[in-house]
Amino acid sequence: MKIVDIIEKKKKGLTLTEEEIKFFIDGIMDNSIADYQASALLMAIYFKGMTLDETTWLTKYMVESGEILDLSDISKDIVDKHSTGGVGDKITLMFLPLMAAAGIHTAKLSGRGLGHTGGTIDKLESIPNFKTDLSIDEFKAKVKELNTAIASQTLSLAPADGKLYALRDVTSTVDIIPLIASSVVSKKIASGANHIVLDVKCGSGAFIKTPEEAEKLSTVMVEVGKRLNRNICAVISSMDQPLGRAIGNSVEIQEVIEFLKGNMEVDLKEITYTLCQTAFEKAGKFSSKEEAYKYLDELIESGKALEKFREIVKSQNGDDSIIEDYTKLPQASIKYEVKATKDGFVKNIDALKIAKACKNLGAGRDKKSDPIDYSAGIYLTQKYAEPVCEGETIAVLYTNKNEAIKDAEKLVLEAFEITDDEQPPKSLIYKIIH
Repeated sequence: MKIVDIIEKKKKGLTLTEEEIKFFIDGIMDNSIADYQASALLMAIYFKGMTLDETTWLTKYMVESGEILDLSDISKDIVDKHSTGGVGDKITLMFLPLMAAAGIHTAKLSGRGLGHTGGTIDKLESIPNFKTDLSIDEFKAKVKELNTAIASQTLSLAPADGKLYALRDVTSTVDIIPLIASSVVSKKIASGANHIVLDVKCGSGAFIKTPEEAEKLSTVMVEVGKRLNRNICAVISSMDQPLGRAIGNSVEIQEVIEFLKGNMEVDLKEITYTLCQTAFEKAGKFSSKEEAYKYLDELIESGKALEKFREIVKSQNGDDSIIEDYTKLPQASIKYEVKATKDGFVKNIDALKIAKACKNLGAGRDKKSDPIDYSAGIYLTQKYAEPVCEGETIAVLYTNKNEAIKDAEKLVLEAFEITDDEQPPKSLIYKIIH
């Protein structure tokens, strides 16, 4: 078998066999296939696509390219949650303590932010001394003890995905459904959960722009999971506007804590509760949405969810005094208020422009090795459908880079669309794919 023959076959739009896909992944791992050959095959896949069988086999052998976590000794029901990335997306940090407080084991391996999307690990590392670099044994022990743990993605899980993603990133072959699906699902399966809830974002601030594309991707990921004996469901949600009011790292941690104290933004509650209820269904906990939502409200009102968050922080060496004193979190030296230029109602806040402004302030990175400013961020004092008056503060910029303020302010003003008309309430959930 030769890689050049496999490239030629896919170039003609033919279906690869399981053996050919295994040969490809094995060659990636033992370096017998050169990067330029792998890139050629990725480009052929980009233009010719893959069948469900091919996508399943690609996922399977990416999983088998490294270690697979075995969490079966902890529980028969282990839940994992994954978001395809967005702006102000801090949902994982509310989801985990709620699920753990409900007695459901959740094991979460997360990544750092890259480009305009924020990373859960970056947000957590804004908590003084919080340890995200856990060994597999430490990770499993904490899941067993607290019902949950969150750690940075280990390179030993689905390493073929890491190698292929590095090539996709520099050959413009990222945005193709079979490669996205195999990348996401392989990492989730290798992470050891048997119930996987995917939050698939679409809109201006997401990787996927339309609900239709998000549904196609979700359907493929759910079906691939089924074929590989994993129970996957996908919640398709809007990322046209930032989630919540805080965008950044330490500012988002504050919003998470406020949520767990019961001070919830409507959009954060809708997404978080929908994902929790979907996970409850998978674990056989509640039969109706009403029961699930009532129980989640009780976990918030009783303080159990907040206490679970405190336990997670303490367990991973973080300073839990931040829960009472936000000044213990990184603080920016500059606080700048952006003012509305007209009266009206907020019709839209472009998530991508807000993300770019936040990145300019120091909260984002271009390469994984780039440093970030944990204190940098944006707080939206006005949100969708809320009334504004000319000269009123619509957003607060936090930064240590005085030279970044002018451009960030321009982006924020461009992001806000203010209209004369009152705006109707709208749901962020498009569809749930089971």
